[in-house]
Amino acid sequence: MTTQADLYDVLEVSRDATQEEIKRAFRKKAMEFHPDRNKAEDAETRFKEVSAAYEVLSDPEKRSAYDRFGMAGVGGGAQGFAGQDFGGFGDIFDAFFRGTGVRRSGPQRGHDLRAVLTLAFEDAVFGTDHELEFERVEACTDCRGRGQADGKPLETCPECQGSGELRRVQQSLFGQFVNVATCSRCSGEGSVVTDPCPECRGRGTKRVSAKKTVKIPAGIDDGQTLRISGEGDAGHRGGPAGNLYVEVQVDPHERFIREDDNLVLELPVNIAQAALGTEVPIETLEGEPREVRVEPGTQSGRIITLKGLGVPHLRGGGRGDLLVQVNVVTPTKLDEAQRELLEQLAASLGTPGGHEAGLFERLRDAFHG
Repeated sequence: MTTQADLYDVLEVSRDATQEEIKRAFRKKAMEFHPDRNKAEDAETRFKEVSAAYEVLSDPEKRSAYDRFGMAGVGGGAQGFAGQDFGGFGDIFDAFFRGTGVRRSGPQRGHDLRAVLTLAFEDAVFGTDHELEFERVEACTDCRGRGQADGKPLETCPECQGSGELRRVQQSLFGQFVNVATCSRCSGEGSVVTDPCPECRGRGTKRVSAKKTVKIPAGIDDGQTLRISGEGDAGHRGGPAGNLYVEVQVDPHERFIREDDNLVLELPVNIAQAALGTEVPIETLEGEPREVRVEPGTQSGRIITLKGLGVPHLRGGGRGDLLVQVNVVTPTKLDEAQRELLEQLAASLGTPGGHEAGLFERLRDAFHG
């Protein structure tokens, strides 16, 4: 960068750029040259330059003075950027991007964990208790989560004197600034481990295998997730534990299909049963026998609803229904007697005043015989 660098050139914007264009340009340049992201030797200098340019061009009064008088209009004299210390502009970056400033010491919440639990169809419908095994981070019992051997208290960081940050006063183009940085010795905690616990090596936590009995509510469905509060990883420095999220996967059933809180069961009947009507025994999901009445003339696909025999509502208050779907099965293999009866039925159905009823009864006997 030359000693006469133009602030607009630093941000790579035109002299009639809008405030929004200037903001976007600064964001891009600051992200590119921030020393935490860019390890090039000139990254810090470039970052300070774009910060200084943004400080002027984002202020309408300073920008107007700069447009008329150059750097002299904003107190920089004729030397532009030459010899100037742009320290302190990290604070501009922090304010602009929000949340990239100094990390403060203190308790931190533990990480959330996720586990997958596979259930039998009946267990998902009626609910159950299931023991789940998983790994998580827990506070070390030997040092009581402090990281110090024998549970001794941590010592105050000698570098930052317990504040977790280091402050440095610097002169810049626009006056005196205080540069605040996270203490590298204690990583912003304000305290340090001087005698590490041999069990957890000073971390204060260790990974262990855990078991938890999970109560599965009746009516839970495939793909739903249970939250178990406080069963995740332990917090840092006394912070609360995270949560355990259990994703439920349900195995399919060989006979029943679930549709929301209803159960669907296919009921195959032959053509004689569908035509004459009949009562067909079924077994509910609970294993209880029931009789289903198939009315005469029932067509394939008809739904017979049995109230209250479906899935319990997850939030309580009753159950869904059992939907029995009739499927009229057309025979694919006929013996000679069955074929003769069907031929007589076909002829009878095509003749007004035929004796269909008697033929259907004979068909029913033939198919059941």
